[in-house]
Amino acid sequence: MTTPHACGTIGQLSRNDRFWRNTTALDQEVSRAWQSPWSEMDPVRNPFVWTDDGEEEAELVALIAAMVPGPRSEVGWEAGYRFTDAATRLLMDRYGRWVFGWSWAIGEGGGGGVVASWCCVSHSVGEPETTAAKVVASLLEWRDWLEELAEKFALLAPPADADPEDRSWHLERAATRLVTLVVDRTGAECGWYGLCRTVLKWFLASTGMEPEDAERAVDAAIGGRFKSWTRPSLVLVDTVGEDLAVGLTGRRPYRDY
Repeated sequence: MTTPHACGTIGQLSRNDRFWRNTTALDQEVSRAWQSPWSEMDPVRNPFVWTDDGEEEAELVALIAAMVPGPRSEVGWEAGYRFTDAATRLLMDRYGRWVFGWSWAIGEGGGGGVVASWCCVSHSVGEPETTAAKVVASLLEWRDWLEELAEKFALLAPPADADPEDRSWHLERAATRLVTLVVDRTGAECGWYGLCRTVLKWFLASTGMEPEDAERAVDAAIGGRFKSWTRPSLVLVDTVGEDLAVGLTGRRPYRDY
């Protein structure tokens, strides 16, 4: 069984300070991608063409395999992180900034994400072709997640003509369902709440809210109540949903039961 450790949020990924002192401009660009708004993630605005003939996959695997630093036994953590950053930059240049989350893995290895095909440098970086295939599988998995989110955002968005009370009801429903989705997909492992916070911000941005306003609203609603390695109770999920709705509309959502 994995021993729980404290985990950071999306904006507080735990990497050794020595590594960050040695980062290049390329690494900083990759780091900034973690703060990308929904407009750069939205599959509708950022199309992704993946052919079924295998040519694109074969070419991408070959490009990434050539970047793998060496056998697992010889790869230090710094070289491994530089590889993942370089792979991310390659994917960003090829497809767009939406790719940044390909390594946001489930559990401690990825800090509480949703990607199952990747774990971490120590477990996922090995033979070049095998490693490259994992990167590609993780990329496709991340894209599927974004497409699923886009569908749910569209279904959960308040109608444009909703009055404040109706809007409050829709916002509460959206928040509780999205939090539950993230909990289910991450298993509430490690810093799962980082992804949860991001998904809620993206949802609000998808409804037309400015990213900065969405961030403030989500942070106020969660209020530090979600914890690492801990599934939130149904009561807490409902409370966060209601607090978000009230904070944005000034109205408590009506009850349809």
